[in-house]
Amino acid sequence: MKTTAKLFLCCALAVLSFGCNDDDDGGTAMPTESLSYTFEESAEGWAGGFSDYPKDWEESRFEFEFDREALPPGVGENSMAMKLSGRNISDDLFMFMKKQVTGLKPNHTYQVTFQIELASQYPEQSVGIGGSPGASVYLKAGGSATEPIPIEEQGVGNNIRMNIDKGGQSQGGEDMVVLGNVGIAGNTFEYRLINRDNLQNPIEITTDGSGSLWLIVGTDSGFEGTTTLYYNTIEVNLEG
Repeated sequence: MKTTAKLFLCCALAVLSFGCNDDDDGGTAMPTESLSYTFEESAEGWAGGFSDYPKDWEESRFEFEFDREALPPGVGENSMAMKLSGRNISDDLFMFMKKQVTGLKPNHTYQVTFQIELASQYPEQSVGIGGSPGASVYLKAGGSATEPIPIEEQGVGNNIRMNIDKGGQSQGGEDMVVLGNVGIAGNTFEYRLINRDNLQNPIEITTDGSGSLWLIVGTDSGFEGTTTLYYNTIEVNLEG
């Protein structure tokens, strides 16, 4: 049950395991920083943003939304999530959430994995303009010592792009890996909770000199329509 999962994550958040394995026996196990975000009480420091669209176009045309809202009816009762929504009329919209993490080892490289639960209503086998609303919208996660921000791309048509390497649509980049798409099973457009992770493909993220880094999760869309997703829980493990 979703409520049970949220209670478990709340407990994990309260404890916030900075797990250091015993080295008395000379073992090589690495310490792990575990972070859990459930959004039940607040946005927990996460901020939203959008990129990969022409600078000169009115942002209102894209119908950008980022807010903390209740999960859609039928998915979870009285449970909060982070809503990200946008209309992809630029053929390549990127919608993201980011958060800074501090108190880590300075200039240190961590192996980072994400486990994300989100509500999606888009069948993987559905068809849409430019691609499937489910199969052509790719969930990505990663991070950087530099704050991920949208910037104006120089000399290439005044497009707004990210200042980190997130890759393009189905491809990951140096700073983000693909966790899968946002497709659900079946043919009905109704919100369901889905889970995606990169447990088999950790990404390396290096902190800055003060021991900080930025986490980022988001979707890279090839579907030329509106995508509205609800991020229910985000679990992050930093090993090293």
